[in-house]
Amino acid sequence: MAAYSNSEAARDLRLALDKAPAGAVSGEWCSTTEQAGVSSQSGGYMYDDGSHVAGGDNAFETIRKVVGKLEASRTQIFNKVIVRWTRSKIPLMRGRVTVDVLFDETIVPRGPDSKVYEDAAIARRAFWKKNGDVLDSFAAERREANSHNQTKWLGPHRRVLSIKTNTGLTLATDGLSTPWAGISEPENGVECELFMLLDASAITTSQIADWANLLINLGDLIADGYQIADDVEKFGAILFCTLTNEFSPMTRIILSRDSRLIEGLPFGSVPLIRVTPITEAEIEYRDQSDEWASNAARYALSERRIEI
Repeated sequence: MAAYSNSEAARDLRLALDKAPAGAVSGEWCSTTEQAGVSSQSGGYMYDDGSHVAGGDNAFETIRKVVGKLEASRTQIFNKVIVRWTRSKIPLMRGRVTVDVLFDETIVPRGPDSKVYEDAAIARRAFWKKNGDVLDSFAAERREANSHNQTKWLGPHRRVLSIKTNTGLTLATDGLSTPWAGISEPENGVECELFMLLDASAITTSQIADWANLLINLGDLIADGYQIADDVEKFGAILFCTLTNEFSPMTRIILSRDSRLIEGLPFGSVPLIRVTPITEAEIEYRDQSDEWASNAARYALSERRIEI
């Protein structure tokens, strides 16, 4: 495509932006180019006091087309475009439009080979090594990832560790706290990891695999938007979901607070959340009408002498 300058973009936008809603005296829009498959656009028209003007959303499509032409021109490297409009104080005169393009390093997504992912895995493994013997192979692991190295947990790790201790076997998710791939936010994923304790003397290899796959599925649910870490911290324990018949007689899953933290992750520490399968009989006569049925969940754990 032929060169397309900022001034040409401003010229193309001026007529469209002058069709502002009544009362609007200025406007500002910020557009980001595609970052890890996602682009964004925000802003709008404003009144003289700086408050937002309802309407004028048609400007977004016009600005989006102009940003596309700037990208296609390839005359400058940028990932953000800021468009500003000011209404002319002289009747019948066009408003003033400026178009600024810039490269904002803070919104550059992490690449698939970023060191931050492995740093998170090393921190988790170091934590579990203090609690037992971490098996060399994973009890469960799924590698499906898109071109940005994102899995359903939004990072490159979606797996379960198996840890042998003197008192039993621990299964733990290993990836929910991996910093998200394809974005720049300084967050340790969904800010938690799950674990469950099993009686190694009374469980088969097949059953271990089933529980490990359950942890994978629970991780999928948590990574799908639930603010589980906050809710577990708030209530102490919550009744999270039901189990399929293959886990009979266990029918429900409780998620509860654990006093330990995994330290040394790229963006601080994250809490552990304990996963406890229970039978229906353990909460059969308990009121479950409160949020997350937390009273029933806490009662069932107290009967099992599990501290929260």
